[in-house]
Amino acid sequence: MFTISRLLVLPLALFVGVSVAGEPITLQAAQLKALGVETALAGEAGGARRGTLPATVRIPNEQLRVVSAPVAGMIEQLAVAPGDSVRRGQVLARLASPQALELQRDALQASAQATLQQQNLKRDEQLFAEGLIAESRLQATRAAAVQATAQAGERRQGLALAGLAPGKLGGALALTAPIDGVVLAQDAELGQRVEGAASIYRIAKLAPLWLEVQAPFAIASSLREGMPIKLADRSVTGKLVAIGRTIDTASQSVLLRVEVGAGAETLRPGQAVAVEITAADAKPRIPAAAVSRSEGVPVVFVQVAADDSGARFVARPVRVLGQSGDGVIVDGLGADERIAIKGVSGLKAIFSGVGKE
Repeated sequence: MFTISRLLVLPLALFVGVSVAGEPITLQAAQLKALGVETALAGEAGGARRGTLPATVRIPNEQLRVVSAPVAGMIEQLAVAPGDSVRRGQVLARLASPQALELQRDALQASAQATLQQQNLKRDEQLFAEGLIAESRLQATRAAAVQATAQAGERRQGLALAGLAPGKLGGALALTAPIDGVVLAQDAELGQRVEGAASIYRIAKLAPLWLEVQAPFAIASSLREGMPIKLADRSVTGKLVAIGRTIDTASQSVLLRVEVGAGAETLRPGQAVAVEITAADAKPRIPAAAVSRSEGVPVVFVQVAADDSGARFVARPVRVLGQSGDGVIVDGLGADERIAIKGVSGLKAIFSGVGKE
């Protein structure tokens, strides 16, 4: 028989490179307690039900907008606050800006110049038709009219980019909502001087929403776009809309994107949730500490029998398919099989013959 006290003080270095025997062993209840052995069902051992993976709620890119100051100025009014619902075209803030006044003045001057040049062109066309001026003068007048019209168009475009109405001078610059949505954040304060392109608000449409899931490659490869993906612990179902084409080198996982329409109002951007992967071949996720190695082969200690007096274990070779958080996805275990999740090093020592008399 083996001696528990001797086993517990042996250095871990003695275990390295020792082959794990394939024969089952039986441990008494006192021995299990001394080794600190704890067990759990493989389908539940990883801290989540079988087929579940962590996910993060995200806002689709096309539904997020930043409302920024088109020109430098001072914030005169902030009409909404984070959490408020807004409609497209609603005034969110007002900005007093000398630069905006300059843009308006330049636009008015360019418009007046274009009108004058058009009048000159009509006059010279009439004079040329009557033979009173040379063709060269008409060509010069026509070129000046074209240039003035183009310059006026450029000035009007500058006003439009700044959110200013043409044909008027003065007044604060109104910043409006580009979409229907909810104010997520306010990035400026009343009376603050801001530079051009400085963010004032961030707003977003919150339906539908995305769930971003990092799935082990072995699981991701069994999925298909369009399949339903259910959120764990709630009656909300989304649709798998994208499966990443690259693999994260650190975790060997693939990014999945799930779109949630109905039920999106129960979620919040940035929220951590869990999704149920319903692929028929979903594999158990178990703690990484439950996996030991024998001559480079990963093994898990499976409990094949147990009663009040003790338990029997076998060393089961498994194949590690990928990493998921602090757990690993394995092939070679049934979700309903009970495995050792603590005291694994002690079990390995026993299977290796360390401590036998």
